[in-house]
Amino acid sequence: MPRVKPFRGVRPPQHLVEQVESRPYDVLESDEARAEAGQNEKSLYHIIKPEINFEPECSEYDERCYSEGARQFRLFQENGWLVQDEEENYYLYAQAMKHADGQLHWQYGIVLCAHVDDYMNGIIKKHELTRRDKEDDRMRHVRETNANVEPVFLAFKHNEVILRLIEKVAQQTPVYDFVAPIDGFSHKFWVISDAADKAVITEEFAKMDALYIADGHHRSAAAARVGAEKGEGPDAESSFYMAVCFPAEQLTILDYNRVVKDLNGKTPAEFLAALAEDFVVEPKGAEIYHPARAHEFSLYLEGQWYSLNAKPEVFDANDPIGVLDVDISSRLILQKQLEIGDLRSSKRIDFVGGLRGLEELKRRVDSGEMKMALALYPVSMDQVMNIADTGNIMPPKATWFEPKLRSGLVIHKLS
Repeated sequence: MPRVKPFRGVRPPQHLVEQVESRPYDVLESDEARAEAGQNEKSLYHIIKPEINFEPECSEYDERCYSEGARQFRLFQENGWLVQDEEENYYLYAQAMKHADGQLHWQYGIVLCAHVDDYMNGIIKKHELTRRDKEDDRMRHVRETNANVEPVFLAFKHNEVILRLIEKVAQQTPVYDFVAPIDGFSHKFWVISDAADKAVITEEFAKMDALYIADGHHRSAAAARVGAEKGEGPDAESSFYMAVCFPAEQLTILDYNRVVKDLNGKTPAEFLAALAEDFVVEPKGAEIYHPARAHEFSLYLEGQWYSLNAKPEVFDANDPIGVLDVDISSRLILQKQLEIGDLRSSKRIDFVGGLRGLEELKRRVDSGEMKMALALYPVSMDQVMNIADTGNIMPPKATWFEPKLRSGLVIHKLS
């Protein structure tokens, strides 16, 4: 069963948190990080995107970047921009974003240290494949900084005791409370230092069957490899890595859509006719059309929107992979009609997270950059957990979790 523990977090003083905190390393390019950091020497980008401290053409994989990230981490501590807590604590982290109905939706996660053995043994379950080069990059960063600077995003199934504890802690005054720039999402953060509360968290997580990686597969793999490399024993700090664990029922998965550069030699009329083999195709006009349910897709082509409803015979409702819309669209549209095989490597396709809205799909097609756009109905958290429980792997580019975790609120040192 999952083994978790509190840790001595390394955090910014309250008055500096908004200068230190940042978006995660993997959601923005180097030039964006450089621009966001600007003249702010306290920005966490100096640690997690250390290429911004070199010439503009410096690659994020440049050998100098890893030692520079470690140097910046030391500098932040020496200058008091990051300070380690005296005691081992759990932490509570809350995020809020507005949903389509205009209501503010909060999700509350426990920040803890999870055990690398649980990742290796499948108690912390994954639903995506990882790329070795990305694992190597994060492993270098963890090794050089000797820390988990950014957390992994985990989920757990319903636990009433943990939910009650979260509700109790959330009534207290948070140590951090801010609205992030750019996306406008709200973030709050509490320290859970009460011994009885800490014991409850440790005990309740030990009762769970599994934890589920929502986002951060490469960070999990890298942390596990560093822990094995250090070989300091199962109780060593390096055998644990930092994660934020959210109740699965609170999480929001947005649609993850596709834009394609060509129709594989077909005319628009030929393409639509070919789709009719597997889908009920209906024109919806020039106004943006959102898929209303699973197995319905929205196609934007030549200034017009179409609904594509998958015919029942083209997928197996009992197949945990085959029933997914990302699999149906990949098999029957991208592969069968457009001959796009490997979604990870093809230069003919790009992916757009749902936070940008279908307006972004329309813009990219109308600009002439792309020929067509395909909008998908979002995957559910229950589907993600079912995939993980059955030992399957989600198709590429299937999930887009929002809001993203802000980095720099707390860091876990490996020694």
